[in-house]
Amino acid sequence: MSQISAKTVKELRDKTGVGMMDCKKALDETGGDMQKAVDYLRKKGAALAAKRADREAGEGVVAVRVNEAADAGVILELNCETDFVARGEDFTGLAGALAEAALAGGVGSVSGMMDVVLGDAYNGESVENAIKTMTGKLGEKIDLKRVGLLKAADGLVSGYVHPGSKLGALVHASTAIGDGSAAIVKDIAMQVAASSPLVVERSLVPEERVEKEKEIFRQQALAQGKPEQFVDKIVTGRLEKYYQEVVLLEQAFIKDSNAKVRDVLDDFSKQHDAPITIDGFIRYQLGE
Repeated sequence: MSQISAKTVKELRDKTGVGMMDCKKALDETGGDMQKAVDYLRKKGAALAAKRADREAGEGVVAVRVNEAADAGVILELNCETDFVARGEDFTGLAGALAEAALAGGVGSVSGMMDVVLGDAYNGESVENAIKTMTGKLGEKIDLKRVGLLKAADGLVSGYVHPGSKLGALVHASTAIGDGSAAIVKDIAMQVAASSPLVVERSLVPEERVEKEKEIFRQQALAQGKPEQFVDKIVTGRLEKYYQEVVLLEQAFIKDSNAKVRDVLDDFSKQHDAPITIDGFIRYQLGE
């Protein structure tokens, strides 16, 4: 067997990020051939990924990226097995690289990401292979769970990630106000992350969901012994509170609980003499 120098082992370590002992073994197995050693480690990662496919990957991070023009943004959830790995630079770096690649390619699905090619930091591997390689490096299952994309033909996109990277949101707003609206749209992204709305406005709540909630409220009122003639009024009142919880525009604003989100947007529009509307949002919370 050929003698492998420490310099060669370190070169492979720098190239792949894999531990020194694994790099030494890879070079030993491939007769010191650098490219074959890289392929060896890649196959090892793929084998480990297959072996750990049934493992639970309940930890991870949520990553958000918005382009410089603020007219497109990406949000994704990348999972692993332990919080220790989730907080490491290798894992968070991969999450960031995936988000950047998704944004650059305008990709908004997991399936669409698999063939996307990453840069030199990941040896020009596809996302699918880079995940397998990272599995081999970290020894845990790595899973790209979901990817979302928002584009703004007019207006802007803003994003927010809560400290700890377990929760994040993207918001698309239509506005002619320009850069002056960036701060308030950022606030709305924080609102979405913190308050977990289902929809932007009341009319978008699915009818079947409304009927389900009404029936729940009705049964609760009857179980509490409320007279039948008052039940419909009670249901209507509780349904109003439900809308205030799940409809973004009807939620209390996180920076001023005395104002609703709709009021804050209306005041902003009046100040700038131009309308601003929230057209959509995506919210990811780890594990949901």
